[in-house]
Amino acid sequence: MTVVFRSSYRFCFLFLFLCGFTSIGCKQSVDSYSVNKTNAGENSKRFIFITNGDDPYFDVLNAGLQAGAEKYDLAGSKIEVVMEKNNATAQGQINRLRQLVTQADVAGVAISVIQAENVAIVEEMKRLAEKGVPVITVDGDINHNLFLDARPFYIGTDNSIAGRLLGTAAKKVLEARGVDEGGFIQFTGFTDNDNARARMNGCRDALGKKYIELDRMADSFDHSRARDNVRTALVNHPDVNALVGIWAYNAPAIAEVVVERRARGQISIFTFDAAAQAIEHMKNGHIDCMIVQNPFEMGVQTVRLLLAMVEEQDAVIAEMFPNSNEPGGDKYTTGLRLIIPDDWAGDSNSPISAKDLESAISAGTLEVLTLSVFREWLKKYDLSSS
Repeated sequence: MTVVFRSSYRFCFLFLFLCGFTSIGCKQSVDSYSVNKTNAGENSKRFIFITNGDDPYFDVLNAGLQAGAEKYDLAGSKIEVVMEKNNATAQGQINRLRQLVTQADVAGVAISVIQAENVAIVEEMKRLAEKGVPVITVDGDINHNLFLDARPFYIGTDNSIAGRLLGTAAKKVLEARGVDEGGFIQFTGFTDNDNARARMNGCRDALGKKYIELDRMADSFDHSRARDNVRTALVNHPDVNALVGIWAYNAPAIAEVVVERRARGQISIFTFDAAAQAIEHMKNGHIDCMIVQNPFEMGVQTVRLLLAMVEEQDAVIAEMFPNSNEPGGDKYTTGLRLIIPDDWAGDSNSPISAKDLESAISAGTLEVLTLSVFREWLKKYDLSSS
């Protein structure tokens, strides 16, 4: 809408100048986010989900948010759910949290924390909570040992278990290929991110002392740098035996460069998450196995929990967190899948069998799927990645 002050041309000019100045000053933070909404009508409240960066992984999580909004009838509660994609910086999350403190229509906030030990992020989360806005972490947590009161609940993967499961699978594959000792390198967006660190530590521990961690390489969510890191790793460590991709986009970055350098015969590749490109790479034999999270279910459960907190549905919260007063009882885990190539299924010589991961499977922590079965699951929910 254009506003014209006929009584004073000078006032009009000043007003427009100040508006333009304000827009310029705010441009960076506005451009840092893309928004998807459900339609709950006028005068609605909002649940805000702040990602750590922009990746198709979060599109799957957003599909879960929308499914959760329908399942738990957010429209009936006059609440809409909004995903906002951060610009892959801590400052982006800090700025957005500060803005949300001033907005009266914010009913709840979920955040995938980009830096687990960033005090400013934690302080802004606490400011929102002090205002009466429920704040939870999803997918990426704060360092809960340092910041006990920063959030009441976390929804997502137990990343230490995820790392150990991938490390266990990797060890079996390497041993089956006659590599009883050697070196490996891990790639991620940020080495100080909570989920990345837990996965890398878990993978390292499960691989054991015979396999040396040669490096951990961070790319700051820069996909070009992710590929360059792999190239650098292959130059600096020409005898490396395995490469491990920690975040979704690291998988295709690793596979592309290894194929480019014609090094696949020497290098085994193990990754997290299932980006669409990674699925194609596994289909073509360029990735050995993937540990896949369930971001869709994270989205559904995010809506469920925030609504329960806002409407004081204590029975729902108790069902989700029956051991909330015990260590680790404030975490709701959404399960893991180990995706293996189709030709490993039913093969007595397959590097990995269900027996190798029996304890995780029996505990309900892990499901082992062939790539074809996993793709059918994606198709069921009209997804291209997970």
